[in-house]
Amino acid sequence: MAEPGNEDGMAEESPARLIDAKIMALGGWRGEVLARMRHLIREADPDMVEAVKWRKPTNPAGVPVWEHDGIVCTGETYKDKVKLTFVRGAELDDPTGLFNSSLEGNTRRAIDIFDGGEIDAAAFKALVRAAVTLNADKHVKSRSARKAKGA
Repeated sequence: MAEPGNEDGMAEESPARLIDAKIMALGGWRGEVLARMRHLIREADPDMVEAVKWRKPTNPAGVPVWEHDGIVCTGETYKDKVKLTFVRGAELDDPTGLFNSSLEGNTRRAIDIFDGGEIDAAAFKALVRAAVTLNADKHVKSRSARKAKGA
């Protein structure tokens, strides 16, 4: 089955296939970590939508993004780490201390996973579910505000 075309008429691959390809191209521990975290994200929220954003010549594979009523988190890979950035992480409770990066900002929080690093799966899935709930609450509030404005 053909993939939908883009504005150039070229076939585009689905985000899931692009993320699969990125994981395969990474290989090694970074590919394994990204694949595992992707699996945990999808377990935490089966309705999560995958996207690939910020594709450019210097990063043709782009950045995997997981969305539910807005961006929940992104999965970036660097030479020495896999970084999962929660775009509204500063608003989330993190009782087990998973966030270990981007702690100084007012909005984002990130989890840097290094070679050999372990992540508490249950705590991570709880964090993903909390981020989804936060997005859903914001989505409902903005929809209510738009209705009230138009009433």
